[in-house]
Amino acid sequence: MEYTQKFSVVSRDVEIREIMTSVYNSLIQKGYNPINQIVGYILSEDPTYITNYNNARSLITRLDRDELLRELVMQYLDHKE
Repeated sequence: MEYTQKFSVVSRDVEIREIMTSVYNSLIQKGYNPINQIVGYILSEDPTYITNYNNARSLITRLDRDELLRELVMQYLDHKE
């Protein structure tokens, strides 16, 4: 008898939210202004805007900048396609 393996697929927007929340919290914990640091990173794609604390820099570099911007604009406008 064969069993079908089940696994859960986390949607990309949930993954982006989790990464951004983690990065935001890491920046707060290190005493940075997280909004300014994240905007600086998005505009320049320079990872040094993001702290290494809690692996935040590595996490944010997993995200494609265009995808991140698209998701942020959609969330801001409360619009889903």
